[in-house]
Amino acid sequence: MRAYIVPKGSTGIEHLQPVERPDPGPPGPGQVTVRVRAASLNYRDQAVIAGRYVGGSLTRDTVPLSDGAGEVIAIGAGVARVRVGDRVAGTFMQVDPAGPAGATPTTLGSPLDGMLAEQIVLYESGVVPLPEGYGFEEAATLPCAAVTAWNALMVAGRAVRPGDSVLVLGTGGVSMFALQFARAAGARVIATSSSDSKLARLAPLGVRDGDVINYRRTPDWEQEVLRATGGRGVDVVVETGGTGTLNRSFSSLATGGKVGLIGVLTSGDSNPYLLMRKHASLHGIFVGDRTMFEQMIAAINVNRIRPLIDRVFPFEEAAAAYRYQLAGSFIGKLVIRI
Repeated sequence: MRAYIVPKGSTGIEHLQPVERPDPGPPGPGQVTVRVRAASLNYRDQAVIAGRYVGGSLTRDTVPLSDGAGEVIAIGAGVARVRVGDRVAGTFMQVDPAGPAGATPTTLGSPLDGMLAEQIVLYESGVVPLPEGYGFEEAATLPCAAVTAWNALMVAGRAVRPGDSVLVLGTGGVSMFALQFARAAGARVIATSSSDSKLARLAPLGVRDGDVINYRRTPDWEQEVLRATGGRGVDVVVETGGTGTLNRSFSSLATGGKVGLIGVLTSGDSNPYLLMRKHASLHGIFVGDRTMFEQMIAAINVNRIRPLIDRVFPFEEAAAAYRYQLAGSFIGKLVIRI
């Protein structure tokens, strides 16, 4: 089968290698083999290939990308949740059902081999059916970014309610899913970006003209958030920036609000005492489990939500997809067709 590997000790995109590998062979008990049709990129994948992900450089050659979708082509003994021919997406975290109770889940794309290959063996508990009407390319955007957004809005702390205000930072995959989920829940969304052209693309998604903030022109964007909300602040901040923007996110909150901490793109000092005055809360978000994924799919089906895909790359241009992501000129998600 065709695949890509990030070699041991990789420090950059130039090390991404196309390879030919044997098919993975028959799945074991409780496992399924998936013919992967599409995969998508997350910022995590840039950290992995640069050798800057948790734990440092890779210690073995690894197939990258945690997110993908395809069809089941073989099932192992005892598999009951799926059948050959089912269209599925993999879950970000894979849990060995034969492992010890309470064991830490293992993640695709590092340390496990990921989805940038024509076939992969997953646990049956590590796949979910696609949303209604979704193609493989759309479904490949869901496992990490969409589930992370769902967790931040609907699971961690108090779930978003009609009439709430939600602040999303930037226009990447997590933020765009959070925008759509929040709007479907009846919430108002305020969005930031460094690009007016990106912000202009948010109007069809339900963001009002007065609810977009260019943070390059308005570096004290938290003050603009307060102005836009009449001094009240927002109920939720989907914090994709990291500790460098965390204080501004705290200042943007309404009394009793919450911050879902997701990103690690910036660094700096943060002051948790800002939360105390507002009786607010901070939640660390690390994607989510299969139950969250399935709940999210139910909401996608009811609300007919479609992912915002900026560009689809052919398999042969995987390195170009990485470079395009690193340049930061996209909005939503980038997909590789396999």
